[in-house]
Amino acid sequence: MKPVLQIDHLSISFTQYSQGMRQRELPVIRDLSLTLYPGQIGAVVGSSGSGKSLLAHSVLGLLPYNSRWEGSILYEGQPLTQERVESLRGREIVLVPQGVTYLDPRMKVGPQLRRGKRDARSREKSRMALERYGLPPETEKLYPFALSGGMARRVLLASAVMDFPKLLIADEPTPGLDAQAAQRVLGHFRELSQQGAAVLFITHDLELALTVADRIHVFYAGETVEEAAAEDFAQGKLRHPFTKALWDALPQREFRPISGAQPYPGQVEGGCPFREQCPHPGPGCEGPAPLSLRPWQGGAVRCLYPEQEENV
Repeated sequence: MKPVLQIDHLSISFTQYSQGMRQRELPVIRDLSLTLYPGQIGAVVGSSGSGKSLLAHSVLGLLPYNSRWEGSILYEGQPLTQERVESLRGREIVLVPQGVTYLDPRMKVGPQLRRGKRDARSREKSRMALERYGLPPETEKLYPFALSGGMARRVLLASAVMDFPKLLIADEPTPGLDAQAAQRVLGHFRELSQQGAAVLFITHDLELALTVADRIHVFYAGETVEEAAAEDFAQGKLRHPFTKALWDALPQREFRPISGAQPYPGQVEGGCPFREQCPHPGPGCEGPAPLSLRPWQGGAVRCLYPEQEENV
């Protein structure tokens, strides 16, 4: 089966000015690889500042002017050039954004969903899309300022699924929604995947990701430190100590935290960025070369000393 999305060795940096006109390159994502197949939901999980949203923006061709990226991004086996992504964005490749400010404040909800179309079929599609997310028909006549935060987020979700996309990128789509509404949204993601779409679900909420995703990609300081099947968590087959720390911090694991904090971009020059928080660092963790993601016991891990025992 051919992947819908294939990202190989993606690195993203930003050009910044420091000390007057002096420039420096600030690495934010390093050597990221990720593959999504039709019908698959892949969740990218990590804390704020780990580079998750930049991953979405790179796929959509929305990186800022001072960014530079290396690697390759393929969509259905072909390079996703800027020209190509602009022709596919909003139709085959859609974004459910993190912020509700993506709605046009000058346009009512209905015309935004229909993208200006007025025919009967488009009107019926927009009505059904709103109904799917629990919004009444009169929502079409409202401007964004009249929507609550939860309603605005559901309008964005309705807009994204109007045309049955092949790749849906959901960037933190559930903040502002109650638990029932959030589960309904995730259920619709599963419906889309069952219709053949690939879903890239970006979130800081591991517990939520585990309820819907097929595979979990764990981010830390701009790197994928582990790729695992969702069932690996319950079965205790976790490979990276940060993944295990995320799992242990959940309520059902008694909120067991670890000390320290994720380093800021530019603070890590080589080796493992997690080494200051790691419970069992060893020789080689400090570099100088960055570590690479490698296959390990049915998944992949970026660690010299991956977990080998069952950690249930």
